[in-house]
Amino acid sequence: MNILFVADPLESFKIYKDTTFAMMREAQRRGHRISACEPADMSWQTGAKVTAQVRHVTLTGDADVWFTADAARPDAREAIAGFDAVVMRKDPPFDSEYFYSTHLLEQAEREGARVFNKPRALRDHPEKLAILEFAQFSGPTLVTRSAADIKRFHAEHKDIILKPLDGMGGMGIFRVKEDGLNLGSITETLNKNGAESVMVQKFLPEIAKGDKRVLIIGGKPVPFSLARIPQGSEVRGNLAAGGLGVAQPLSKRDFEIAEALGPVLVARGLLLAGVDVIGDYVTEINVTSPTCFQEIHDQAGFDVAAMFMDALEQALAKTGA
Repeated sequence: MNILFVADPLESFKIYKDTTFAMMREAQRRGHRISACEPADMSWQTGAKVTAQVRHVTLTGDADVWFTADAARPDAREAIAGFDAVVMRKDPPFDSEYFYSTHLLEQAEREGARVFNKPRALRDHPEKLAILEFAQFSGPTLVTRSAADIKRFHAEHKDIILKPLDGMGGMGIFRVKEDGLNLGSITETLNKNGAESVMVQKFLPEIAKGDKRVLIIGGKPVPFSLARIPQGSEVRGNLAAGGLGVAQPLSKRDFEIAEALGPVLVARGLLLAGVDVIGDYVTEINVTSPTCFQEIHDQAGFDVAAMFMDALEQALAKTGA
């Protein structure tokens, strides 16, 4: 197969931990051809298909110069529908340009492309708001623009977490304890004086044992999670915020959550999802570019990239690729 990865610039990859790199490595190991482009490389014109300036990539096995690629010439464009599979791996933020990229990829689908995760599903599952549908698995949560609502929520739950809906990697997360110190200022910062919505959640002390990333591939759970454990005085477990990643077997509750969400997500075209679990509660459902493949493989020995490629090949077989 020829697989196109739509991702951030290859030169920005930290291959010792990058999940997209792990996918590429497994694809090449199986004999598939690898190509890559960035969302900015895609375009559409009346009377033509969605195309992109594409680089055809070969992994070298070298830690420094880790790939070679054909230079993408400005006049050398390829139809996205001409690839056997398109893997959308652009990192957040889910901004206007990401949104427009999903529309271009959806047009490519109408032209015959097979895109994973499905562009419409990416748009329909904002990563923080996706838990609204699965409230039976989430802790006390509020989504609002209202400072008064946030104040009432704090009065009820005493110890809360506030975060922007478009954040990633722990960006913009605040904890306010029972004393309410700086609650007003934090609210004004996050809701832009009522212009933007904020997510507020009851603080879960189980975060001390880690913010678990439970991966669901092809509707089935990876049997190990990566517990991202806050370090020092930090409240955030995100690896990007300095959290320590520890692979561990899924708990009974983790399996219960994954087995309930998995069939629903895969039926909507979400081949890969990363469910964040603190204690017994789901806090987010990540679908844009879930990570942690390499950390789980390195620590637990479970080959997550192989499971993903199996699921991708099976999904393509069902559609006659």
